Amino acid sequence: MSATVLRSRLEVAGTRTRLLQAGPAEASEAVVFVHGNPGSAEDWERLVTAAAGAGLRALAFDLPDFGETVAPAGFEHDVPGYATFLGEALAALGVQRAHLVLHDFGGPIGLVWTAMNPEALASVTLIDTGILPGYKWHRLARIWRTPIVGELFQATATRSAFRFLLNRNEPRGLPREFVDQMYDHYDRRTRKAVLALYRATDDPGSAAAGYSELMAPRDVPALVIWGEHDAYLPSSFATRQREAFPSADVHVLPASGHWPYADDPETVERLLVEFLSGLTT
Repeated sequence: MSATVLRSRLEVAGTRTRLLQAGPAEASEAVVFVHGNPGSAEDWERLVTAAAGAGLRALAFDLPDFGETVAPAGFEHDVPGYATFLGEALAALGVQRAHLVLHDFGGPIGLVWTAMNPEALASVTLIDTGILPGYKWHRLARIWRTPIVGELFQATATRSAFRFLLNRNEPRGLPREFVDQMYDHYDRRTRKAVLALYRATDDPGSAAAGYSELMAPRDVPALVIWGEHDAYLPSSFATRQREAFPSADVHVLPASGHWPYADDPETVERLLVEFLSGLTT
């Protein structure tokens, strides 16, 4: 069953975020896609369509200062700030239970929201993200976290340099359209937001033990998809997600990197639809 993605704007938390939505619009349970860095709601259009085609309400929106959405005055560009925004957006959309689909920095943002609202989590799909016990920042993150050096690096991120940087560790290469779309949204405010977000996150693995202790007894349905050649978040973390989600269905894709939904969209779509369909039948 095919589905049409509707594009609109959602007024919430002092801003107008871009919204992609498909499926039964009034449903209080929804598949919610949370992008990472650099990313936007556009990353998820194919999977929003697929989830809605399985009969579920599906939605994705820009996080503040990503995509086409401007952060409101005083917005805190840190994980708690973005998790609060996620909660406010879901409330405005009437979503009471969420099947979260998270990627990259969308992982800590979504997981912090679930820690604050554990009963509202229907399931979670982790795509190259999740709990990261013992994780140390990758080289690019260390650059972003360094004052002055990070600003200089962002200022010199031309389109050609951006293409090279994203593709240099990707075994299949990323589609040109996907990379260019990402760069088109990588403007000055997004670059500043990236620096603020990374500098506000001192130890990305520090919350793993506490989160696992909270969530493991609940054994929430979980799907884990990880690119074996992820240069930023090693695929060895894929099976570690069972520390928080003991029954997680884990798939490491042997020819993928950090963006498997872009370099192997058919496989990711199939795994996600099978997982979601299994929860609703």
